Amino acid sequence: MSYRFSVIIPVLNESAIINQTVEHVGRLASGFDLEVIVVDGDMEGKTIRQIRKGDVMKCVSPKGRGRQMNRGASLAHGDILLFLHTDTELPEDAFATISSTIGKARCVAGCFDLGIKSERLIFRLIEQIVHMRTRITRIPYGDQAIFVKREVFNHLKGYREIPLMEDVDLMKRIKKSGGRICIIPQKVKTSPRRWESEGVVYCTLRNRMLISLYHMGVDPEKLVKFYYKDW
Repeated sequence: MSYRFSVIIPVLNESAIINQTVEHVGRLASGFDLEVIVVDGDMEGKTIRQIRKGDVMKCVSPKGRGRQMNRGASLAHGDILLFLHTDTELPEDAFATISSTIGKARCVAGCFDLGIKSERLIFRLIEQIVHMRTRITRIPYGDQAIFVKREVFNHLKGYREIPLMEDVDLMKRIKKSGGRICIIPQKVKTSPRRWESEGVVYCTLRNRMLISLYHMGVDPEKLVKFYYKDW
């Protein structure tokens, strides 16, 4: 079966790398029916004004990945919605692999394994931890390039517009509804910039603490101040 893809990219203050991201997706999209939607969390659209490629759909939304991705999804025409962080690169055969996986494995959503663009050994350990965690829980995070069938996404009313953990929340609801989530073994390549700017150990432990507190029922509105300093 041939699927149409909508790649939805939420951005905020990403003028320096947005064209690189859009061009990367465009190169991989050759031969596929695909649209790219970039949703700027800055209401003045500082990032989307820098996009050079003419066929990209651009819009603004109040900041917050959940809000931004819902806004992009509301404009999407694709059968499959792929939510991509600006600093994450897809595998070379991403769209063919997603099509094959959904067709053969009958999953309604999924992601790729996490890869981090750094030679540091500590990141290989983080990748292995994520690899095991994702297969045990079947709940991937947003930096693994989550994809969802649009009909399923719409049926579940999209992302909850919470400031944090919107990706985890959506995956939990898909699982609860009986939908199958597939983990594709090819790796995305995501930037290590947040780990490197905050410190690898601090960033990793902080993230684990936040996800644990979320699973214990702590409101994401209370957790977000520990993740985004300027929220």
